[in-house]
Order: sequence, then C-alpha cells, then structure tokens
Amino acid sequence: MAGSMSRSAVPAHIRPFSQSSAARLGSLVLALIFVWAFTRIDITWERFLLGTDGAAKFVHRMFPPVFNPRDELIKGLWETVQIAVLASAAGVLLALPISLLSARNLMPGWVTWPARFVITLCRTFHPVIVAIVFVKALGFGALAGICALTVASVGFLGKLFAEAIEEISMKQIEAVRATGASFANVLTFSVVPQVVYRFIGFMAYELDSNLRNSTMVGIVGAGGIGGTLFAAFQRFDYDFVLGIVICIIALIMLGEVLQIAVKKVFKQ
Repeated sequence: MAGSMSRSAVPAHIRPFSQSSAARLGSLVLALIFVWAFTRIDITWERFLLGTDGAAKFVHRMFPPVFNPRDELIKGLWETVQIAVLASAAGVLLALPISLLSARNLMPGWVTWPARFVITLCRTFHPVIVAIVFVKALGFGALAGICALTVASVGFLGKLFAEAIEEISMKQIEAVRATGASFANVLTFSVVPQVVYRFIGFMAYELDSNLRNSTMVGIVGAGGIGGTLFAAFQRFDYDFVLGIVICIIALIMLGEVLQIAVKKVFKQ
C-alpha cells in the first residue's frame, strides 16, 4: 500500500527536501566557514552595548530634521538627477552596439568574446571604486560621477541587452534574411521588434538604479547629493543629515513611480 511505503522507497526527485551527499557536504562546509568567520571578527557583548549606546545618541541628534541650507540641498538633488540622466543616456548609447556585438546568435565568436570582455570589465568594480578613479583623473565634480555611472551602466545594460537578443526567435530572422534583406534591415524588422519592450524596461530600471548610485559616488567627490551629505556629516549637522536622507528617499520613490509609469505607457 502507498501509505505503508517507507521514506527510502520514495524516489529522490519527488522528495521536496532531499539532498544529495554532495549537497550535504557543501552545506556542512558553508556552516563551518560561517562559524569560523564569526569567531574571527572579535564581536563581544560589551562592544555591542557600546555601539548601541552610540547609535542611540546619534539618532537623538538627528531629530527633528532640518532642510536648511535649502539652496545647498536643492543644488545637490538637482545635480544628482542630472548625473543619473546623463549617465543613463550615455550608458544606453554605448551598451547597444556592445550588446549587439556580444550576441552569440548574431555574431561570430571572434567578435563576441572581446565585446563580452568589455561588458565584464565594466561590471567588475563597484561604481564607488570607479568614481574614485575618475575623481583622481578628472578632479572633483559631476563629470567624474557621470563617467563612473556610465561605466556601470554599460556593464549592466550590456549584459541584459545581450541576453535579451540571444533569447529572440531565430525564425523571424531567417524569414527576413530569406527576402535578401541587409543586416541593418534584419536588425530593424526582426531583432528590434522582439526586444524593444524589454529594452525599455531595462533602461527605466537603470535610470532608477543610477539615481541611487549617484548619491553614493558623491560621497567620494563625484558630485551630487552625496557630497552634500558627506559635508553635513563632517560639520556634525546630523539634523540636516536626516533632512538630506528624507529627500533622497523621496527622490528614489519618485524614480520608482516614474519607472512604473514608463512601463505602463509602452505596454499599452
């Protein structure tokens, strides 16, 4: 009878929580690494209590939030928006040809590998690290932030664009090629219609992502509201810090709303 069937007689592929010997060994190794790492970071209860007390004093000094000097706040927010928009636009313009060259269903291997290397290189480092390099090369200001976020956008969008192109149906491409169309016409009438809506979604998400990242690169001198935030920390104006944080949250929420609105408009 089915009810008397022992657990060992149930096939492994229908047991929802069954694990192979390799999976059990891997889980054990991860657990040991976690325990070893936890014992090496010197966490004590006294240190935790001291940090909690310091955090409470810091939070108390942040209330009530203030939004002055207002000119400095507005300038930082506006510069953040400019950095995000310009970096996103430049990233899209650069990522489109690179992603096309890295699509393995359209290009030969000797073309795709260098293009994929460029995409991987752009994705290797965090935008803050790239921003530090550009600040050293170009000096403080928004230009360094734009260049840093452009590099990050090329890495992110290039990968997503290339994967979207590789997932398209080849039947439409073969049908257009059968008419004797040029490569440009194949892209226009076969590739673009299949990926345009996904590309729009990726671009909207990247703009939203650059709004967040532009606040971080500003901390290292690459322009935007991050520089204003760092300066407020240095002056110990913690109530102004909270005001800046609230404005950043409002800006990110606005970007999220715009992203959803753009997707709805292009899906209609």
